[in-house]
Amino acid sequence: MDTNEVMRQFDLLEDKIEQLIEQNKSLTKDNFELKQKKSDLEAVLEEKTEAENNFSQQKTLIRSKIDHMLERLNQASEQSGNE
Repeated sequence: MDTNEVMRQFDLLEDKIEQLIEQNKSLTKDNFELKQKKSDLEAVLEEKTEAENNFSQQKTLIRSKIDHMLERLNQASEQSGNE
């Protein structure tokens, strides 16, 4: 192999290494952005889960109050029917 061929091979190798470095930078940036997006989505999901839990608790409380009022109405109508 002559010197020119060896130098050409080194140049090709150097170009490939440079491409790999750029690709690595790009993938590192993409990875960071995806991790940030994942974190943001997890925060949104947590907020929605909390809202859903609060809604469920409110629904249970409202149902309990309605049941209590219906029970009081039934008792009142039973008492007025006995009089």
